[in-house]
Amino acid sequence: MKKLTVLKAFMVVLVAFTALSLTSCNNDSYEPVPVKLSDVNGNYRAKLITTQGNNKTEKVIDFAAKDTLITFKEFPIKEIVKAVVKDPVKTETALTAIGKVEYKLNYSSKINVENNVVELSFVPKKITIQIPVDGGTKKTIVTLSAKQKGLFIGQDWSLRYSLAAEKITVDGVELAPFEIIKYDFPYSLKN
Repeated sequence: MKKLTVLKAFMVVLVAFTALSLTSCNNDSYEPVPVKLSDVNGNYRAKLITTQGNNKTEKVIDFAAKDTLITFKEFPIKEIVKAVVKDPVKTETALTAIGKVEYKLNYSSKINVENNVVELSFVPKKITIQIPVDGGTKKTIVTLSAKQKGLFIGQDWSLRYSLAAEKITVDGVELAPFEIIKYDFPYSLKN
């Protein structure tokens, strides 16, 4: 009787192992979905890495892309204000008074079929901010640049790009010394 139970158990294991070993996929090759220019459009949540000299911060930020425009409802200006207003307490007061700064970043796009990506070429505009300090305001103009193309990756449907604040002018005078502020968006996903 014991031999029969062991034999049945062995047969069940053998049948299960045989069934699993004979199973295969119908198609082992991966066929990526080709990207379209319109795939870039959408609302994004992004990891933003801001670097200025040895200082580096990371945070999550939202923006929207539509047609040829990326729109930030709240562009990160903290490092810009810190570069103009050296006192930390006055910097926080100024940031509170300024509130949210909207910024629109123009781009043109083309499809790179070989890599299944949409390449974005940016045309950054200057940002003008009125920074309140000591009862007055400092007219601050920030010159942004984008040295590299941005990429919308077809494999994981993410958007990656970077910007840099290369020059700041305060009341018509270029801020010197000034360390470039880099804004890197290494990974942005649609909401």
